Amino acid sequence: MIFYEIVRRAVYAVSYLWLRVRVEGKRNIPRRGPFILLMNHESFLDPMLVHAVCPRQVFSMTKSTQFAKPVMRVLVSNLGGFPTRRYRVDPQTVRVALRFLAEGRGVGIFPEGERSWDGRLQPFRRGTIRFVLKAGVPVIPCGVVGAYDAWPRWDRFHWLRPFIHRPPVTVRFGEPLHFRRHDSRAEREEVLEGTMATIRAAIGEVREA
Repeated sequence: MIFYEIVRRAVYAVSYLWLRVRVEGKRNIPRRGPFILLMNHESFLDPMLVHAVCPRQVFSMTKSTQFAKPVMRVLVSNLGGFPTRRYRVDPQTVRVALRFLAEGRGVGIFPEGERSWDGRLQPFRRGTIRFVLKAGVPVIPCGVVGAYDAWPRWDRFHWLRPFIHRPPVTVRFGEPLHFRRHDSRAEREEVLEGTMATIRAAIGEVREA
C-alpha cells in the first residue's frame, strides 16, 4: 500500500505537469465498500492515469503478458494489477476479482478488452458484463479523454509522441450504476444485452460531458 501510494503520487505529479490532467467526479467513487470501475481504453496511458487520480486504490485486470518479465511482474503486482488472459473467460481471474470485491475493494476493468485503434469506443466483451451481473456491486463508469491524442496505439514513434504532443487529458468518473446480482447464468444472459447497452451509454456520456 505504501509503495502504491508513493508511485500514485509521483505519477499524478508528472501527469499534472506533463499532460495537464484534469479530474472530474471524484465524489462518485464510494468512500468505502466494493465497486467496479469500468473505463474506456484509448491509450497505453489510461491505466496509469486512472490509478493516479482515483481517490481509492483499484485492483485492475491486466493482460497476462505484462507479468512475463520478473521486474514487470513485481511492479504491476504491487500497483494492484492481477493477470487475465485476453479474448477468453479466465475463471481464476474472476475468482480473484470477486475476492477483492468481497474484501470491500475496488476492481478496475477495460470492457473493450484492448486499446482502441481510432480513439472511438470499441465493442465490449460480454464476459465483463457477465462479471458485473455476477458481482452485484456499484459500477462507476469512467471516461478518459485526450489520452489517444497524446499516445495512440498505432503511433510508430509512440515513446516520443507524449514529449512532443501535450494535449489536455481529462479523467471523468460518472455517477454509480446499480445492477441486481444475478447468481444463475440463465438470469445473467437474460439481461446481458440491456445491461451492456446501459453501461456503454454511461461511459459514452462521461467521455462527452
